[in-house]
Amino acid sequence: MRRNEVDAYAEQEARASAEGRPSLGLSRRKLAVIVAGLVCLWLVGVFAHQVGEAAAAADQVDAMKARNAAVVSEIDSLQAELKVIQQTGFIDFTARGYLLGSPREISFTIDPAAPALPADAPGSTGIRPQVVSQPASPLESWLQSLFGSQ
Repeated sequence: MRRNEVDAYAEQEARASAEGRPSLGLSRRKLAVIVAGLVCLWLVGVFAHQVGEAAAAADQVDAMKARNAAVVSEIDSLQAELKVIQQTGFIDFTARGYLLGSPREISFTIDPAAPALPADAPGSTGIRPQVVSQPASPLESWLQSLFGSQ
């Protein structure tokens, strides 16, 4: 029976020590659950951060692809322009603009003080053919609308 007395004494001592100081009511099991919960929250936060970084990287990749496509189209247009510029016809035309034509060409310029061409000058776009229209009778108008013009 001595053993029961020792157990009872230890239990009485534990109660006395618990009564003397405030208790949080945390057992080891509750403390382990709280720590495990905090670790899980930390892992979820780290995972969410990684997902956010991955989404930002995907957006950067899309922006870089768009910029690369724009640069490729600009390079293509510049190469096409280079082909045009390197043609002898373009070079000769540009040289004539600087009065550097071939020796057999006669260069000329129009005097800036020259008067403007009249509207009916040959080759002018201001000339419009005059259409002579005769008033049609109502019967002719109906026949034209039904059968078309002859």
